[in-house]
Amino acid sequence: MALLDIRDLHVTFLSTGKEAVRGVDLTIEPGQRLGLVGESGSGKTVTAMALSGLIERWNVNMSGQVLFEGNDLLCCSREQLRRVQGKDIGVVFQEPMTSLNPLMKVGRQVEEVLKIHTDLSPEARRDRALEAITQVGLPEPEVTYEKYPHQLSGGQRQRAVIASAMVIRPKLLICDEPTTALDVTVQAQILELLKSVSVQYGVAVLLISHDLGVVRRLCESVAVMYKGQIVERGDTEQVFAAPEDAYTKRLIAAIPKRKRHA
Repeated sequence: MALLDIRDLHVTFLSTGKEAVRGVDLTIEPGQRLGLVGESGSGKTVTAMALSGLIERWNVNMSGQVLFEGNDLLCCSREQLRRVQGKDIGVVFQEPMTSLNPLMKVGRQVEEVLKIHTDLSPEARRDRALEAITQVGLPEPEVTYEKYPHQLSGGQRQRAVIASAMVIRPKLLICDEPTTALDVTVQAQILELLKSVSVQYGVAVLLISHDLGVVRRLCESVAVMYKGQIVERGDTEQVFAAPEDAYTKRLIAAIPKRKRHA
């Protein structure tokens, strides 16, 4: 059984009447790293929000199925979704400062999901949080635990967000443009971190990005989204070597080429 099986997903915003997602079919196997790529407005983030249960239901009409381990998330109550959110499905957003509470110390935020979803003692939660902080490469874990988000760099804040998402070891990690706000060097480090935690813990990753180059560094498979639909899907290297859809060809052509010096 696939970990995630999206079948004929449609999402229409009631306020505008716009159908942002039009009949998407997508599967993710346990431990798989899949990139969902497309330009802004293509529907990729809306798809991710629908499957993570973060979309405001009062403002949308959704149809189809989003099966997570066989259970349709579109039919779940808010209470049922809360049991899955954070515990089985973790999310890493583009801008870490919108994900972190500026008034709460980093360590407390990393262990928050453990407080919600486990019966661990405060001491055990702290130990797990320190372990997660260490695993994502943040310096001096005991010191970082006591810091506030504004005391960390952008790359360190993103690592803290990943630690928060990974501390409970979810089955699926959804990363929505997790490196866009970072410089090239830190971007590469974050992608390598995501890859390592996926391999180490068998966590499936859905990477949302407008950049095929970023997807190529992390993902084994790629799905290309255009105007609310999947227009191409396959093994990442095969898609790069022989893209079939015209839109995919344009995305690949837009990737900056490294200049070779004589």
